[in-house]
Amino acid sequence: MTTGAPPFALKDQSGKSRRFPTGRPALIAFVKEDCATCNLAAPVLEAFHRAWGEAADIWMVGQTDDGNAILKDRHGLTLPILDDSPLRTSLAWGFDIVPAVYWIGPGGEPVAPLEGFVRQEWEALAQRIAGDLALPPAAVAWSELPDWRPGCGSKHLDPDIHERLLAEAEGSPIRARRIEVAPSDDIDEFMFDQGFSDGLPLVAPTPERVLRMLSGTTRGVQDIVAIVPPSMAPVTVEKIAINAVMAGCKPEYLPVVIAGVEAVCTDEFNIHGVNATTMGAAPVLVVNGPIRHRIGMNMKQAALGNGNRANATIGRAVRLVVRNVGGAKPGGTDRSTLSNPMKFTMCFAEWEEGSPWEPLHVERGFQREDSVITAFAMTSGPVQIVDQESRKPDQIAGTLGLGLEGVFLSKIHRMPVDALLVVCPEHVKTLTCEGDYPKARLRERIQAVTTKPLSEMVADEVSGAGIPPASAAKMTEAVLASPAPKFADGKFIHIVVAGSEAGKFSAAFHGWLTGAAGSAVVSKKIEG
Repeated sequence: MTTGAPPFALKDQSGKSRRFPTGRPALIAFVKEDCATCNLAAPVLEAFHRAWGEAADIWMVGQTDDGNAILKDRHGLTLPILDDSPLRTSLAWGFDIVPAVYWIGPGGEPVAPLEGFVRQEWEALAQRIAGDLALPPAAVAWSELPDWRPGCGSKHLDPDIHERLLAEAEGSPIRARRIEVAPSDDIDEFMFDQGFSDGLPLVAPTPERVLRMLSGTTRGVQDIVAIVPPSMAPVTVEKIAINAVMAGCKPEYLPVVIAGVEAVCTDEFNIHGVNATTMGAAPVLVVNGPIRHRIGMNMKQAALGNGNRANATIGRAVRLVVRNVGGAKPGGTDRSTLSNPMKFTMCFAEWEEGSPWEPLHVERGFQREDSVITAFAMTSGPVQIVDQESRKPDQIAGTLGLGLEGVFLSKIHRMPVDALLVVCPEHVKTLTCEGDYPKARLRERIQAVTTKPLSEMVADEVSGAGIPPASAAKMTEAVLASPAPKFADGKFIHIVVAGSEAGKFSAAFHGWLTGAAGSAVVSKKIEG
C-alpha cells in the first residue's frame, strides 16, 4: 500500500520500532499529554484499538517522551504509543492542532484529518473505519462525550521549536557544514577558539537563527554573491546570513549586508589590498535611500558611534564575511601596522532629509528612491573638525578644508586620495545662511584653502616626508612656486550630511590610495 502521508519510523513505549506505512490500513493520532482534548480522545482511541487492532494499525503518536508514559498510565492504554518527541514527524505531517487523527484506509490515501474533538465527526469516522474493515463498531459511549472541545496547538508549532525543525528538515535550504559542539563546551568560548570572532562576542549561528535570517531576502539561498579575497572563496547568501547572525543583525538588515559584500568584493574596491596594506585601511559603508528608515538606521545624533543596532551590525557582518569566508585575519593577510577600530565596523546612513544637496547615491548615478550602499576604503577617522565661531559660508567651508589638510600628511598634496567629509547640520546651516552653497563650491573652497606652493612639500629638517630634496633641486623656481591643492581633483572629496542638529562638529574620514593601485569607491543597489 502507498499513501499520501509521509513515512516515518518511530519507537513505541516498549522500544519496538514501528514503521509507517506497513501495508495495512492505519489510524494515526497525534497527541500531547498536557492537552485536555487529547486526554478526552485517548480512551476513544483505545476503544478503536481494542475493536480493530487486529485488522489495522491503531497508533497514537505522542509529542513528549515523558508525556507518553503519563498518558499510558493515566488511561490504561494498550495501543502502541509512538515517541515523536523530536517532533520531526509532526512537522512532516503538517497539522496545526492536536489531537490530529488520520485514517488511511484500504485505498491508501488519508482522509482529511480530524483536529480537536467534534463528537459528530468522530462518530462518522468510527462508522467509516468499521465499514472499511467490515468489522463491528467500537465500544464507545458517544452520548457521554461532549459535543465539542477545542484542540491545542501542536507542540511542533511553538515558535522556537518550529524554526529549529524547519532548519533541520530534509527540505531545509541550509547547506553549510554543521559543527557539533559538545554539551560540556561553552558555545561562546568555542566560537572564539575556532577563530570565528573579530575579538568581540558572537551570536551562535544555530540553524533556526540562520533560517530566520534568510527570511530577510528573496534571493536564492545558494546563490553565489561574490568571490571573497584573499582566499578567493565563493560566498553564498547562506554564508552571508550565517555571518550576519554572528554579527547580531536582524533579518531585515540582510539585503544591506549582501549589497555591502558585493561592493567590497569588486575588483575596483580591492578588499585584498585594503586588508593587506600596512596602513590599516578598512571599509566605511554609507547607506542611502528608503531602507534607512525601514530598518531604523541612525543618521542623526551619534550616527558615527555606538548605540544603533543596524549601523553597528551591518558593518560588522560585512567584516566577518571578509574574515571568515575570505580568510583576512590579523597576522595573516591582514597586515596592518596599527590597524584601526573601523576594522570592527563602520556603517552609517546619510541624513538626506537634513541636507540641501543631492544625496550621495544620486550623485553617483542612482535614483533618489533607490536604496544604495557605498563602500569607501578609509585609513583613519572619523577625525573631528571643530568650528563654533564661523558665521559666514566661506568661513565654515574654509574650516572644513583645513580639517582635511591632514589627510595622509599636511606636506603631501595633489594626492589621488579619497576623503569622506561628514558635514553636521549646524555647519550646513552656516554654509547655506546666505543662500545656496553647492557641493561644487564647497569642494572648490576646500581646494583653495589647502593650496600651498610646491616648495612647502619638500622634505626638510622638520620632516623627511615630501618631495626628496634631490628631486626638488631639479625643479625651476616657477615650478616650486606653483600652487598645489590638497587633492589631485575635487572629485575625490565625497560629502554627506549626518549628525545631531545641535553641535558644530563635522568629521572626516581619510582615504587610502585611489585608483588601480589602491581602492575605488563602489556603490551597489540594495535589492530584496
